[in-house]
Amino acid sequence: MRKMPFIAAAVSTALACLLIMSAAHSQEAPPPSDQTRRIEDLVNRAAALVDQRGRAAFDEFRKRDSEWWSGNTYLFAYDDHLNVLLNPAFPKREGTNPHGEKDAHGKMFHDALLKTAQTKGAGWVDYWFPKPGQTQPSHKWSYVKAFKAGELTGAIGAGFFPE
Repeated sequence: MRKMPFIAAAVSTALACLLIMSAAHSQEAPPPSDQTRRIEDLVNRAAALVDQRGRAAFDEFRKRDSEWWSGNTYLFAYDDHLNVLLNPAFPKREGTNPHGEKDAHGKMFHDALLKTAQTKGAGWVDYWFPKPGQTQPSHKWSYVKAFKAGELTGAIGAGFFPE
C-alpha cells in the first residue's frame, strides 16, 4: 500500500514536467532579455543592409569575430523559395533547400522560419539545432525578418541557445 502514494506522486511530477515543457515550447517568443534585444537589433540591421546592398552584404556576414558573427551567434538567410543563401556556421548548407526538414522534435523549422517572415514580417521561432561544431541538437530561438533587395526576397535571421 505504501507504493500507491509514491506512484501517484511520480505520475503527478511527470505530468507537471510535461505541462511546463509544453508551455515553454508553445511560446511565441523567448522571454525579453538583453540577448533577445541584441538578436533583434542584429537582424534588423542586417535586413536593412541586405535591402540596400543585396547579396553583396552576405560577404560581411561571413566574417567570423565580427559584429555579424560572434561566438554562437551568426546570421542565416533564405530566399522566398527556402533556398539557403547564407549560413557561415554551416557553409555546406548554402545552395541547398531544406524544405520539409525536421528538427529532433519533428518541427519543420526552416519552413516555420520562412513562413514567420513572410506572414508577419518578422518574429521568433524556436526549434532544436546543433551548436556550431557540435552534432547533438540544443534548444534554439531564432528571430527572422523579411528582406527585399531588387528581385531578391527572403528572410534573414539569427538565433541563440538559451542555457
